[in-house]
This record gives sequence, C-alpha cells and structure tokens, in this order.
Amino acid sequence: MVGLKKRKWFTSAVAVLSLSLLLGACGNGNGGTEKEGADGKKDSDVKFLSIATGGTGGTYYPLGGAFADIIKDETGIDANAITSGASAENMAILDAGDAEVAFAQTDIATYATEGKLMFKEKIESVKGIATLYPETIQIVTTKKSGIQSVEDLKGKVVSVGEAGSGTRANAEQILEVHGMTLDDIKARNLSFDDSVSGIQDGTIDAAFITAGTPTGAVESLSATEEVVIVPIAEDKINALIEKYPYYAKDEVPQGTYKLAETVPTVAVRAMLVAREDLPEDTVYNVTKAIFENLDKVKHAKAQQIKLENALDGMSIELHPGAKKYFDEKGVKAE
Repeated sequence: MVGLKKRKWFTSAVAVLSLSLLLGACGNGNGGTEKEGADGKKDSDVKFLSIATGGTGGTYYPLGGAFADIIKDETGIDANAITSGASAENMAILDAGDAEVAFAQTDIATYATEGKLMFKEKIESVKGIATLYPETIQIVTTKKSGIQSVEDLKGKVVSVGEAGSGTRANAEQILEVHGMTLDDIKARNLSFDDSVSGIQDGTIDAAFITAGTPTGAVESLSATEEVVIVPIAEDKINALIEKYPYYAKDEVPQGTYKLAETVPTVAVRAMLVAREDLPEDTVYNVTKAIFENLDKVKHAKAQQIKLENALDGMSIELHPGAKKYFDEKGVKAE
C-alpha cells in the first residue's frame, strides 16, 4: 500500500513538472509570447542588423547611416550601414544572408524576384519594407564636354554605373529608346565617386547616376565644374514609361548643382527591403522607428519620404512586419 502511494505521488509530480516545462516553453518569461521568423528566430534573438546601402558618394549611404542610428536609439538593436555596389548587389547580399536590410531600386527588386535581366535565378528570400523617394536618372556631364542630348553620347566615354547595378540597367533602357546600345558608347563601369573623378580629370565624358537629388558626388563636381544634366525629350520619356512602367516623369530642379533651368528626366523609386526570415516584430519595430523619426534624418532627401507614400510603387511582396505597421496607420498602396 505504501509503495502504491509513493508511485501515485511520483506520477503526479512528473505530470506537474511536465506541465510547468510546457508552459515555460510557450512563454517568454514575462507572460507573453515571442514571434518567430521563418527560420525559427525570435524577435529577441535579433541583436544586430546590417543595412546594405551603396557607394559613399550616393544617397543610400548617408540615409542608411541615419536609419541605423534611429534603429539603435529606438529599438536597442545594434544597426550599422555598410557600403556596397547598390541595388542589384544588395539583393544578392540579402539572399546570401550577409545583411538583413538593404536599399534597392523598385525596378531592380522586381527583376530579382522575377529572375530577369542581371538575375539568372529568382531571389525569393527578400520582401519589401517601404518605398522612400524618387531616384532620379541623371546623365551628368560638364559644359566643356559639348554634350547636350542623349544622342550626343554616341562614341563618348560614359560611365554607366557599376557592373550589375540598377544604374547600368537604367542606362541600357534609356539608350534603347534612343535607338542606341552600350556598343554605341565607350562604356565604363564606375561608382558615382569614380565617375565624378573621371569627369574632373577628363578620362570620361559623362556618367549615368541614379540617385536622389541632390547627389553628393554631383554636388562636389559642381564646386569645380559647370555641371550639365542631359535632358530626356518628352517623347522618349513617354516611350520609356510605356515599355517599362516602373519609370515615372521627373526633373532636376533649377538651382540644383547651380543649374540655370529645370531639366526633364525620369525616375524610379528607392525602397527598403528585408530578408523574409527577419522576425515580424523586428521588421515592425524597424519600420515604426524609421517613419516616426524622420525628423532626425538631416539629409535633404528625407523631406520626400512620407508615410502616406510608403507603399507607392511597391513592386514586390510586403514583409508581414511592415504590413502590420502600415495597416495600423491606414496606409494603402495606390
């Protein structure tokens, strides 16, 4: 009889212990539950974020640094901005797991998820956070070059952006609607900074630069040279948009780079993307931190980043964490 009582007590104790362990595994230690990403990571596991940007002479890098500071201050996650070859390289960087968040052009994000152009296979590990501002395609040269139109680029030494970059794709498509290809110019694959240096020292004649205006590298050039932004004619703009709908009409305003008049051109949109397996709560907190602290971003381009426009031109599937934030704010895609 005594042995039977001992066995019953032991069985009851094991049951209570098992229940306690089960409840403990479900909770987070303070009465709540933690979201998990696709790979099983919890929000609390994310201590560090790398934000892939672009070259130091573009817009992505300074904005990425400002965003990293905001994320650190608002979420406690140790974030930092890293330089890269920008859009196309950034999609590959995220896919390889070498960063968690990145800047990209909307057109390049589309190519990546569809496995087109510079992407031989679909990249399915990346989701959208938000679109930010127009990225203006600027064909930069100087008055002394004599280049006044896209057609004048024929036979000239022209930087078309780094190999595999969004800028290179933009250059190819703009040349295409003008009946030209990269074979009609002496193409160079240079970063924005190297493009400007090449224009200054006379080794290149012009450069395609896709970035928010004003662009740091071009501003530096305007300090020593009379900058010319080559206009794109309205009929060519219309033809480009008809074939590639992710383009939109844009302009470089008078006074930018000391320009005497406004120059017509086209733009795509800059966007933030994230790895799909980044936990929902992490992306929610990052999105919230950025959009509720834009006043802390001192770059001029921050004035064009608006909550109400954050889904305009969103070209890929939205990350659930970002969707949660925008749903709360009533932001809808147009």
